[in-house]
Amino acid sequence: MDVLIVGGGIIGSSIAFELAKRGAHVVVIERGELAQEASSAAAGMLGAHSEFSTDHPLIPLALASQAAFPSVIAELQQLTNIAVGWNEAGMLKMATTAEEHRQLTEHYEFWGRIQPQHVRWLTSDDVTQLEPHVRSEYGAMYTIDQQVDAKQLSVAFARAAMAKGATFLPYTEAYDVVFDGERVTGVKTTSGTLHVEHIVIACGAWTSAFAEKLQLSLHMYPVKGECIAVTTETPLLRTTVFAKNGCYIVPKANNRLVIGASAIADSFTKTVQASSVHHLLARAMQIVPDIAHSTFEKVWAGIRPQTKDGMPYIGEHPQYENVFVVTGHYRNGILLSAITGRCVSDMLEGKEVPFDMTPFSLIRKGEDHVLHH
Repeated sequence: MDVLIVGGGIIGSSIAFELAKRGAHVVVIERGELAQEASSAAAGMLGAHSEFSTDHPLIPLALASQAAFPSVIAELQQLTNIAVGWNEAGMLKMATTAEEHRQLTEHYEFWGRIQPQHVRWLTSDDVTQLEPHVRSEYGAMYTIDQQVDAKQLSVAFARAAMAKGATFLPYTEAYDVVFDGERVTGVKTTSGTLHVEHIVIACGAWTSAFAEKLQLSLHMYPVKGECIAVTTETPLLRTTVFAKNGCYIVPKANNRLVIGASAIADSFTKTVQASSVHHLLARAMQIVPDIAHSTFEKVWAGIRPQTKDGMPYIGEHPQYENVFVVTGHYRNGILLSAITGRCVSDMLEGKEVPFDMTPFSLIRKGEDHVLHH
């Protein structure tokens, strides 16, 4: 099977890795460097339990992906020798107001019914014992959610795919497609026309622009997320802290803390606003006051792909049977990368996917006008 993947972020690379493992001939094109957009900007939280607080179609995929990661990372490490910053210290989901505490209690009760072994409630004293630098008035929910270095994981997927025979063509932009009846037979790129048997469109927030060439009107929009990195003389945190006030603090190697993230809709610019930095630091210091004494390292922004209904698109083109669209993972691209690679590979091979993928179909309810001519 020949597959062309448009997009060299973590989703495109994870699909390439899984397909190459299964013996497919895979070519990945990327208009810039590999993993340079949202994949490298992400903080790398695998927040299956912290992201979802009510029943949601993504939960089965999120839990399966999270469970797959230890073996996936071991495989990537063996093939590439890239350290991906795997951290199993867990996550504290915290409240900073009485209303947030009420919401967090419901969040905890939700997971307590589904996976009680993976969450536990901590009192303020428990939090202080676990993380002495964290200020906690309302207690917290502890989850087993892990974290990684998102860029290194993305690069590891790509390098592992190459080790299995996939070809990556950076600085190669797709700008048009070649049709033959009900199939797409080629993709026009800045490096010439590539002939295709199957094509996967996985270019994040930029997918909708290219999808127009395939007569698709995807209900997508970009959401800019701004982040800050600071360093401290001694470690302040072991666990990731994810507050209900919209702030997260992720401990990385060498006493580095990543603080995020804003959510600015309809922006493709990667500039960082001073007000966002102020806002994020203020919220972070509310939870970990000693961040005030940290050393400022840098700021950056990434562009997340969001959809109108908050569900990713993972599925076959409604008209062209050899075209698949995989995008719109928003804040969960890193978490869902492992399982997305497997599901899309199953789809391409015509196998039954072990999850209900209807909510992610390109022609799901509310997507009646996705096809245009």
